Amino acid sequence: MNEVVGRDDLLLLTLDTLRYDVAVELAAAGRLPNLGAQLPGGTWERRHAPGNFTYASHQAMFAGFLPTPASPGPHPRLFAARFAGSETTAGRTFVFDTPDLVSGLAAHGYRTVCVGGVGFFNKQGALGGVLPGLFQESHWEPEFSVASPTSFEAQVARAEQVVSELPPQQRLFLFLNASALHQPNWFHLPGATRETGDNRATHAAALEYIDRHVGRLFAAMSSRRRCFAIVCSDHGTAYGDDGYTGHRLGHDCVWTVPYSHFFLEPTA
Repeated sequence: MNEVVGRDDLLLLTLDTLRYDVAVELAAAGRLPNLGAQLPGGTWERRHAPGNFTYASHQAMFAGFLPTPASPGPHPRLFAARFAGSETTAGRTFVFDTPDLVSGLAAHGYRTVCVGGVGFFNKQGALGGVLPGLFQESHWEPEFSVASPTSFEAQVARAEQVVSELPPQQRLFLFLNASALHQPNWFHLPGATRETGDNRATHAAALEYIDRHVGRLFAAMSSRRRCFAIVCSDHGTAYGDDGYTGHRLGHDCVWTVPYSHFFLEPTA
């Protein structure tokens, strides 16, 4: 990462609430053509989330604690704050001296931009401004929220605008929190109704919706130079698993998440 940082643009795309099992099933069935084309081997990596709900998980990720490989470690990290005794900081780790990765990248000349999604990024109250406040520039509109059936395409359009307005030489760290998978997601499945509510099928339909538009995001982020992309879930969610519903709880379907990172080669 010490070669990547300063050379490439960076993308962190969190697919908020995405379950690992649903992501794997859809990739294996060929139902994610755009994401699947970028995933190494066409498959997701199984990892453990650093938190079981959005705020906790993103605070950890912005501190350099991305989802951890779901196998015995230690596992060297891509990014880490400098502190003595870290067992997951290796020679390949990008080490920053600021309190968080976002300001660490800004100190290395990156323009840091947040395109928010779920409520923790809506800047409508003090708590909703904490995570966006880490960035030099942040965006949120009601069209980006969990209640919008067109949230992801609206977020991608804003990302495209951000990229188009940057000077060619300016390096970019873009973070996008995709809200489409979060409840409510019933409106992404044809024939579903508010009364029938959300389930694994509507969750899967929301992921297919994201896949239909993610190619535009990848194209924008690789339009100026190579981009290093991290695509992952921040936590899963329960749809009646062992009687549980939702997240901010300790079930395996919440703690286990899909993860991938890869390079997007320049398109121009």
